Amino acid sequence: MEKIRISAVRYANTYPFIWGLRESGFEKKVTIEIDHPSGCAEKLISGKADIGLVPVAALPRLKSYNIAADYCIGANGNVRTVMLFTNGPFTGVKKIYLDYRSMTSVNLTRVLAGKMWKREFEWSNTSEEFGFLNIAEDEAVVLIGDQCTASESFFNTGIDLAGEWKKYTGLPFVFAVWASTRELDKSFRDEFNNALKLGVDNLGKVSDAFAGISVFSRTDLEDYLRKNIDFSLDGRKIEALELFLKMLADLGKNEGSH
Repeated sequence: MEKIRISAVRYANTYPFIWGLRESGFEKKVTIEIDHPSGCAEKLISGKADIGLVPVAALPRLKSYNIAADYCIGANGNVRTVMLFTNGPFTGVKKIYLDYRSMTSVNLTRVLAGKMWKREFEWSNTSEEFGFLNIAEDEAVVLIGDQCTASESFFNTGIDLAGEWKKYTGLPFVFAVWASTRELDKSFRDEFNNALKLGVDNLGKVSDAFAGISVFSRTDLEDYLRKNIDFSLDGRKIEALELFLKMLADLGKNEGSH
């Protein structure tokens, strides 16, 4: 039987998943490829992967999907690795550059702009070559992942987008879920869940394993995983996910009517 293909992400917030899949031996039973969040979505949409850690903003693009696990990349307050940075005051920002690697973070920024901040901006997409450290004082940039930690000292102002969502809605936020475009039998799903759980339950060992390649120190990595990332896809996160997708759909309708 052909191995199930899994597209995962190698950012600090996914280290527990990577570790659990490896240490449980589950990775030997599947084919795992590492991609940017947007790449995970594209592989699932194009049929190049069967399961992906998919940015939730990409879910409406899938013809059909199943939630493949009880774990996610979420935050109940500040997440530290999904940020809006600027060199001037936020009140003076006129243009926002959008990180090409994550559809969810980009759309969260748009939702917050329309719903919470009540602001209109000029939006600009970026590419891998974009020099985000050279933005003007009336410009801002959305950055995700380890790059936030490596770059935060270069900016005067940083706004945590998950923290802003919590202020506005009172809910946690879900950045990515494990989604599948094929039916998974119960034994596979249970084994997959157990592998992910192994990593989530052993954050100290995960931090030991990845400290050498992370932008975080060993202590800061464990602190980040324990305090800033919430891995359980519980009822409140499902509620938050549904609310975000509804707001996103409303935003699309409003933009389409202009």
